[in-house]
Amino acid sequence: MTTPDFNTTFSVDNTPKEVFNAVNNVRGWWSERIDGGTEQLNDEFTYQRWELHKCTMKLIEVIPDKKVVWQVLDNYFSFTEDKTEWIGTKISFDISEKDGKTQLLFTHWGLVPAYECYDVCFDAWSSYIKGSLQNLITTGKGEPNPRVE
Repeated sequence: MTTPDFNTTFSVDNTPKEVFNAVNNVRGWWSERIDGGTEQLNDEFTYQRWELHKCTMKLIEVIPDKKVVWQVLDNYFSFTEDKTEWIGTKISFDISEKDGKTQLLFTHWGLVPAYECYDVCFDAWSSYIKGSLQNLITTGKGEPNPRVE
């Protein structure tokens, strides 16, 4: 699928259930500074990285072992002039089986190259998804941001 929205994918030998559980373990791959629920439909959580980035997500779709979708309710970047970037966008984790492996397709719908934050966000999401989340799935240990106030 070709889309201007940021997306990345990887495949692992783990089961769809293991991938789904890792996606929902947001503290295990994105940041230890997550406040709120991250697993059930309608859960809301806040992510914060110093004074650089703070956002609030709501789980708007949860299909066990297949899909998780977050909606960005609020967002703040210290480094952008446009303070509305990310607000209202959606982040999806689509889990499927392909060629005997489990594939994860991550898409941040609405995160497009025209955004001020795109280059920084591209690098960050790539690292979190293809690095930390994939490692959490395959080794049991991700590299989330430490909980620093």
